[in-house]
Amino acid sequence: MYMKRLTKSNNRMLLGVCAGIAEYFDIDPNVVRLLWVMFCLLGGSGILGYIIAAVIMPSAYEE
Repeated sequence: MYMKRLTKSNNRMLLGVCAGIAEYFDIDPNVVRLLWVMFCLLGGSGILGYIIAAVIMPSAYEE
């Protein structure tokens, strides 16, 4: 049985966090990136969240 994992993507602009989230939820990475930018502009805590996610999320496996 294949189990979906939340990992950083190889389709990256910075660290692959937004693209990894988009791949997990099967949506366009640009939508996640725009939402993340809006979240950063509205409160600033999005930057801290991105850094934490970049540290915690494992890298995608090369297949």
